[in-house]
Amino acid sequence: MGPGHDHQAAASNAAHRHFGRLWAAFALLSILMVVEAATALRTGSLALLSDAGHMFTDVLGIGMALAAVAATRRARTDPQRTFGLYRLEVLAALANAVLLSGVAVYVLVEAVRRFGDPPEVLAGPVLVVAVLGLIANIVAFVLLRPGAQESINLRGAYLEVLGDLLGSLGVIGAAALIALTDWWWADPLVAVAIGLFILPRTWRLGRAALRILVQAAPEHLQVTAVYDRLATVPGVAGVHDLHVWTLTSGMDVASAHLTVTPGADVGGILAAARAALREEFHIEHATLQVEPGAAPGACGAVEW
Repeated sequence: MGPGHDHQAAASNAAHRHFGRLWAAFALLSILMVVEAATALRTGSLALLSDAGHMFTDVLGIGMALAAVAATRRARTDPQRTFGLYRLEVLAALANAVLLSGVAVYVLVEAVRRFGDPPEVLAGPVLVVAVLGLIANIVAFVLLRPGAQESINLRGAYLEVLGDLLGSLGVIGAAALIALTDWWWADPLVAVAIGLFILPRTWRLGRAALRILVQAAPEHLQVTAVYDRLATVPGVAGVHDLHVWTLTSGMDVASAHLTVTPGADVGGILAAARAALREEFHIEHATLQVEPGAAPGACGAVEW
């Protein structure tokens, strides 16, 4: 087993813990996606088609999360992958954001085109299928909610299901309005509302994934605060080459060079630095290089 796998085993991994919930949500939404798409094509409802397209990205996103979990499990036995394949989760979230943006843009363009001459929509079948979609999204929402705060990939799927749940409510309202009043503009209007709801959340998800991929410091953490805290560790004379980044959801990592005073207790300094990073910044994995102050050129690397 590779040297980094002990850290992986200790790291928070929501996708692994909620694997069964992912599978259940994947199966349920897959079935309803097919039903919604078929009904939308038969009835001519753009709102229902947009909801089916949104549900497709739900299914695809959850499927990628499942694939990432499976790949990560296999990678744990590969000594050449010392950090496993945790970045697959982030790549899946980014792909999910791109696909969802494409669906939203298509729906908006098609809805605008329909405003000039809105087609008739068979409201009865749309209403029935939209209610079924709402029920499926509520169940999936409950299944995914526990892991949404721990994993960027699960958060992406969770946000999509939340948007899809609200979209189903919109489709139900549009179908009911058409059935009662024959106001055909309700269908493209709801489609536009769904598209506008999806886009900002999708962009935020994509931005979060990109921050991880470019190894930017976590948004919730100030690098200067980490620097100042390490500099106050007894025995530390200076801090340089400090880097903080996110490997995957819930796993922030750091590396730094610590210049120590002559005769300092290196073991005690490392223990104190480790405690400060863990307790104050929630950084469980760090690589610290100790440089004796009397001889800056002589250094020893210690990883923990």
